[in-house]
Amino acid sequence: MTGDDISTVHRLVSDCERELYGRVRTDAGGIAAVLARPGLVPELDTLLIHDRTGHLAARAWVDRRSEVDVHPRHRGRGLGAAVLDWAEVRARRAGSGQIVQTVPDDDPEAVALLRSRGYEPMVTEWLLEFVMPDEPAVPEPPAGITVRPFRPGDEYHAHQLIEDAFDEWQQRRNSYQEWALHTVERPAFAPAMSALAFDGGQLVGAVIALDPPETGEGYIEQVAVHRDHRNQGIARLLLLHAFRAFHRQGRRTCTLGTHSDTGALTLYLRVGMRIRHSSTVCRKRLGMPEVGWMIQSKGSVTVGDQ
Repeated sequence: MTGDDISTVHRLVSDCERELYGRVRTDAGGIAAVLARPGLVPELDTLLIHDRTGHLAARAWVDRRSEVDVHPRHRGRGLGAAVLDWAEVRARRAGSGQIVQTVPDDDPEAVALLRSRGYEPMVTEWLLEFVMPDEPAVPEPPAGITVRPFRPGDEYHAHQLIEDAFDEWQQRRNSYQEWALHTVERPAFAPAMSALAFDGGQLVGAVIALDPPETGEGYIEQVAVHRDHRNQGIARLLLLHAFRAFHRQGRRTCTLGTHSDTGALTLYLRVGMRIRHSSTVCRKRLGMPEVGWMIQSKGSVTVGDQ
């Protein structure tokens, strides 16, 4: 998989999401950011499978985590199991002792496949939504706190704040470049909808927002508050600033993803968000590489229609 394949992969993932959820969640910028993950070697760590007509039937990538998608019209033929096998073999050959996959709870076939392969649940992920028929009311900030939209020059301070805040649950810190690819350098980044909170001249809270045109909804990519300024309502304040900014741009729904390790679900529910759907992050411990596996990591293969 290369940069030239991003739009094709995006179409496949979008078709999968429409089939499962009735709407698109993914934007092309997110797929491009995954392809640029530090340590991911596209020639070895990605796989594209096309049908005889040249259409993309399945895709996968592996780099500490893994994602596998099979186009709806190619499901039920064992392709998902074959690609999952490839992902596990590739992870072993890369020296990984485990592989992690995220499976939507609304996809019983995918859930059953992972369970049959020995995957165990680790973390629950939720996609939450905030529906805005009317413009959201925004409260006054706490004493000494000011709020403004994101401006050029805020990037490095926001990265530092967010990585410090996420240190409590994430396994590793993201470099600035890796973080930026998923946020401020992404085509869907929405600085006018991204809200920052300051205590004097110190950045103490941040909401990083995206406005993917494919979804028709605003998306909150990250929420962080400095540990010394928590329990003051700053996260709620920043979220409502972002929601109001999206509403004024014609968006009537905003979404946000979180997971059980963050402990933030209660906060989002109190703001007025509700769970749209959930997924489970599953892990499998890996043994030694299997011998004789026939799909190699050559980036792209073709399968015949049956």
